[in-house]
Amino acid sequence: MALKTDKNLRLYYSITEVADKFGINESTLRYWEQEFPHLRPKTRGTGKIRQYTDKDIEQVQLIYNLVKVRGFKIAAARKILNNNRTGADKTSEVLSKLIEIRDELQLMKEQLNNTF
Repeated sequence: MALKTDKNLRLYYSITEVADKFGINESTLRYWEQEFPHLRPKTRGTGKIRQYTDKDIEQVQLIYNLVKVRGFKIAAARKILNNNRTGADKTSEVLSKLIEIRDELQLMKEQLNNTF
């Protein structure tokens, strides 16, 4: 049986790592935790250090796409997530894929411009 090397072995991520991944402040993540009931990272210790799981990061991705990318206000994003969770999930996946494709195309364009 072959060893799966692409499997993510980390269980938890710090608030700094998650904030850096999305290019937002840690305070923005803490605010979103108050505003969105589905986003509840595990805390530990007396300092209540936040530990984000992959599922928490998926929630942040959904919120990020609604608030930062699509420009919804917090209340509207909360309403969308509460009323149509599966639709928001699908839209987020499509949007992420489109952004990834756009970035690849921009890189290819730059490479082509540099060769001529």
